Amino acid sequence: MLAMTLHAARTPLRPVERELPLPAVGEVRLRVRACAVCRTDLHIVDGELSLPRLPLVPGHEIVGTVQALGPDVTALRVGQRVGVPWLGGHCGHCRYCVGGAENLCDEPVFTGYSRDGGFASHALADARHCFSLEGLAMDDAATAPLLCAGLIGWRALKAAGDAPVLGLYGFGAAAHLIAQVALAQGRTVHAFTRPGDAAAQALARTLGCAWAGGSDTAPPQPLDAAIVFAPVGALVPLALAQVRKGGRVVCAGIHMSDIPSFAYSLLWQERQLVSVANLTRKDGDEFLAQVRRQPLQVHTTAFALTEANLALERLRSGALVGAAVLLP
Repeated sequence: MLAMTLHAARTPLRPVERELPLPAVGEVRLRVRACAVCRTDLHIVDGELSLPRLPLVPGHEIVGTVQALGPDVTALRVGQRVGVPWLGGHCGHCRYCVGGAENLCDEPVFTGYSRDGGFASHALADARHCFSLEGLAMDDAATAPLLCAGLIGWRALKAAGDAPVLGLYGFGAAAHLIAQVALAQGRTVHAFTRPGDAAAQALARTLGCAWAGGSDTAPPQPLDAAIVFAPVGALVPLALAQVRKGGRVVCAGIHMSDIPSFAYSLLWQERQLVSVANLTRKDGDEFLAQVRRQPLQVHTTAFALTEANLALERLRSGALVGAAVLLP
């Protein structure tokens, strides 16, 4: 098998040939059909998240075909198309897992971070954390971004509550997907992009957003809630300034630069600032059921597996519209 492997932070991934791994108890081996490139992968490669072990195969938005079953795996079958998300395992016994909040597990396993991920021709996965993709009328490249960009967008949208007027800060892979869901729910969506990013603003308008502009500008009406997808802490006070009294700002990233100090008046009048972390399998089941009812337009740029470094650099420079997807 071929794997694009990280050997040290802030260095290019290296192509490495490995033996095919054997699935252990509760695992499956997948032939990877597509793996999207997430900004979290970039944070890992750039050393912005601490690395638990090296070498590491990044990638946690995996679409694959089950190729082999480990002992005790009965819920999946060989040949089945499945998706693997960021949360790749949970302990099942901590207070959070027992309470139904496995996304906050004290001993989590993260795909492409604490276990090898999908920037490879094959990957191992915990069978409990594989989502069936049967009945999903989307091809592999379009489906891959759903496994993190879509899922974290869904969890953030739920955290935003019943907000009729919604602002999305950072109109990339996650925002362009969840905007479509929010619009289908009858919400008004305003898209905030990097100042001058005409391509992202045009995409937002094409998808049905009522307004699109730079993150340093005001929308035509106050927001009931805002979701900050871009990993830029300075956007938080900007979003709070556009949210009405009693509104909410949701931080959706795993990593974000420091939030600058801001006047208490931005938070006063019962505005709320919250974050979301990871996902639960319930989130995945809910979101994929939604997508089966309403297939999404997914804007992707395809790269060969060996072009993983190029895909990461395009993401780093802001040169992508939508999501990058590696196709082994």
